[in-house]
Amino acid sequence: MGDRITRISAREILANRGLVSLEVTVETESGARGRSTPESGVSTGTYEAKFLLDGGARYRGLGARKAAAAINTEIAPAIVGMDVTDQAGIDLAMIALDGTPDKRRLGANAIVGVSLAVIKAAAASCGLPLYRYIGGPDARTMPIPIVGIGTGGRYRDPGSSRWLKPSYEFAAWGAGSYSEAIYWSWECTEAVVKMLRERYPDKFAPAYRGMSLAGVIQHDRELLEIMTEAIVKTGHEGQMGLYFDCAADTYYERDIDRYVGLFSPGEKTRDEVIALLKDWVETFPIVSLEDPLHEEDFEGHALATRELGIEIVGDDLFTTNPQRLQQAIELGAANSMVLKITQIGTVTEALDACRLAHRNGYNVHPCGSRGDNDSVGDFSVGLNAGQTRGGDRNRLLAIEEELGDTALWQGRDAYKGWRR
Repeated sequence: MGDRITRISAREILANRGLVSLEVTVETESGARGRSTPESGVSTGTYEAKFLLDGGARYRGLGARKAAAAINTEIAPAIVGMDVTDQAGIDLAMIALDGTPDKRRLGANAIVGVSLAVIKAAAASCGLPLYRYIGGPDARTMPIPIVGIGTGGRYRDPGSSRWLKPSYEFAAWGAGSYSEAIYWSWECTEAVVKMLRERYPDKFAPAYRGMSLAGVIQHDRELLEIMTEAIVKTGHEGQMGLYFDCAADTYYERDIDRYVGLFSPGEKTRDEVIALLKDWVETFPIVSLEDPLHEEDFEGHALATRELGIEIVGDDLFTTNPQRLQQAIELGAANSMVLKITQIGTVTEALDACRLAHRNGYNVHPCGSRGDNDSVGDFSVGLNAGQTRGGDRNRLLAIEEELGDTALWQGRDAYKGWRR
């Protein structure tokens, strides 16, 4: 037999963004260890697997003690003794133990925490870096970093964190290496902050981590103009693009079938959103955009994919779910999928979604907005994803150094569609 799991433990922690999270540790008989820290997200799709939260007044109900107890008292006894490299067997055993279609009994945070810790322990057991364990000898494509500067004007505020969107980001596709792309993105971010200070001296105050332009700009177009000017001023015109997460579902009012406060004040129909985005794609160096319409509108996403002619990324639309992705493939809705393993709840199911995406010509790019940031870069390289959003940048710098001259860089070929 292979290297057996000897211990699984979990506890509640404060994680990367100050959110309450789990920390899950898996240990094997050889001494290999894997640790994960899954978090919840800001924009959360309806069809995501359900986290188990404590409820009550403590941490406004977001505590993770129940999920930790589920691991320590139910999952661990069922999994200890299994071969740590049997990822699918372990994941399927946890799904069966939970017994619900959305992992709500034991909690998707509990299940995915164990699943991620298992794959890390398995890589350590085999003496391989995680990206090599995931992708084998072909894992050598360094991803284009999607580097955020903050959120737009926010033209409606119902008091929920779900409306901390859209978020705007740089993609230095022409840099030629991950480290150079990080530097270019830093240059452009600095230029954006300088221009915002100059143009809105009485309104703009830069923040330590990201920035919100609520109350500063009157239309998100103003930010796109500044970001485009920053690319030109730093000498990267024609080599750098814009990415933004519309998170349109967070602005969609189902009772009136309108998007309220998305990009600017007022209401917009689906056709008006697509027309606005088409104008922006033709005006600004936008390379891809995420969730331009609400999470139920597969037909609208198919229309947007045809009309805009660039990469359209599904996050809330897909929730890393093979069934939802298959529905989109049949309609031609979007052409790229965000990978967030916490959305579906196990590594096995997430990799099933990635294989389905690649077989049908869809891109995949891992995202670090759901915690476990140290693994995001490894999944990006292991899957030869070509792009990544968030995650531990120092980890990716280390991988790039390790790969050396064998590292690949896709440049503009990393994107589906290309209008500019």
